[in-house]
Amino acid sequence: MDKNRNSVRIIGGRWKGRKIPVPRLAGLRPTPDRVRETLFNWLQPHIGGAACLDLFAGSGVLSLEALSRGASRVVAVDCHHKSVESLSNFRREPGADGLHVHHGRAERFLSAAPAGTFEIVFVDPPFDLPIRQSVCTSLQENGWLSPAALIYVETAGNDDFIYPDSWKLLQHKRAGNVTYRLLQAQGS
Repeated sequence: MDKNRNSVRIIGGRWKGRKIPVPRLAGLRPTPDRVRETLFNWLQPHIGGAACLDLFAGSGVLSLEALSRGASRVVAVDCHHKSVESLSNFRREPGADGLHVHHGRAERFLSAAPAGTFEIVFVDPPFDLPIRQSVCTSLQENGWLSPAALIYVETAGNDDFIYPDSWKLLQHKRAGNVTYRLLQAQGS
């Protein structure tokens, strides 16, 4: 993230190099370029035409990176008004009509009946918010996931995150104080 301009750069796809504004919010930590590069290399065979769900969207960089690289639809969920406003402003950009922004808590969003399923889900809540397990359980049990959906989970390096038994760990890495994983739901 460019600390002087409070922006983050999209690193691939049609908007490669484009800087997007990041709202100044306590605890907001956009996924670093190096981590996003690895993540989207993992997702490369799956991202084209995918429906994605970005829970705890924050800066929206994962949502916009997914759209930039060919996702057909991205639903970005965040509870901070400034994040939602910033992402909603981006919807005016050519090619951003697949971006849908929802203002509210991810837990409440997941408690509703899904209007459709998602092939890729990003779960990156604030590190001090211990709800990853419950969010992943809701994704699995409430019908949000397509068969063989991919779920990206980012945690603090020392987090003892336990994912649902029916999920398979495909990839995992650590960068500084961030551990990130790509999992696949089995039998969703």
